[in-house]
Amino acid sequence: MSAVSLRGLKPALKPDAEALTKVPPAPAYLSLHAKAEWKRIFPQLIARRIVTRADLAGVEAYCSAVGICRQIEADRTAAGGVIDKTAFGIWNRAAQTARQLASEYGLTPTSRARIGSAAAEDAEDDDPLSV
Repeated sequence: MSAVSLRGLKPALKPDAEALTKVPPAPAYLSLHAKAEWKRIFPQLIARRIVTRADLAGVEAYCSAVGICRQIEADRTAAGGVIDKTAFGIWNRAAQTARQLASEYGLTPTSRARIGSAAAEDAEDDDPLSV
């Protein structure tokens, strides 16, 4: 019997029985940019029923990382488009972190496809006309 490796494969996201049903207030410590991202993404997360209270720290971290990127972009624009190495390094790390966390919550095209494929499988299992 051969072993099957699941290394690198993420399980499909599925609705959670304990999912939040309404948008919680953004934490006060978040920057204005981070709060704007919170307000932008949370309706999608609620609709997909994939975020629970236990996930809030991860969503906060995602919003904070996006807020850092947006603040650095605002600072760069105010400085006439100039960005120094240190700011670029911070931006780059925050962007990587935001991308990784976005994937966890179905906020990227690939992770949304995983959600869609899980829903399609569930629908077929419940379809009495499915052969």
